[in-house]
Amino acid sequence: MTETARAFFEACETGKGWDGCATYCNADASFACQSGALADTHTLEAYAEWMKGLLTPIPDGHYELKGFASDEDRSIVLAFAVFHGTQSGPGGPVDPTGANVASDYVYAMEFAGGKIAHMTKIWNDGHALAQLGWA
Repeated sequence: MTETARAFFEACETGKGWDGCATYCNADASFACQSGALADTHTLEAYAEWMKGLLTPIPDGHYELKGFASDEDRSIVLAFAVFHGTQSGPGGPVDPTGANVASDYVYAMEFAGGKIAHMTKIWNDGHALAQLGWA
């Protein structure tokens, strides 16, 4: 479970999209995040593609892993990280701002059958979007 979660986290956070993440997840894996930016994202496939797309306006986007923990009794793995980057590329909601972001987030990856069945992202999108000049 822990190694699968690590491999998924690395693939997702480096913009591999669903093609790079699917092997670690159930085909119908769901996704939730209490944020406006991801309000219409309900599958892990859609989220992995969103992360891939985020690296177009923020081409230097990268994570700083702060903590990683497995709870075998509850079949869940938690990853706490900070996303860093500069909006220097095209494709954002506004022209490149040159603004930097340092945004805390947590992935709560729930397992079933040895793969990720559901992931909740805990993230303050308003704070991140404001840092980038997108809100």
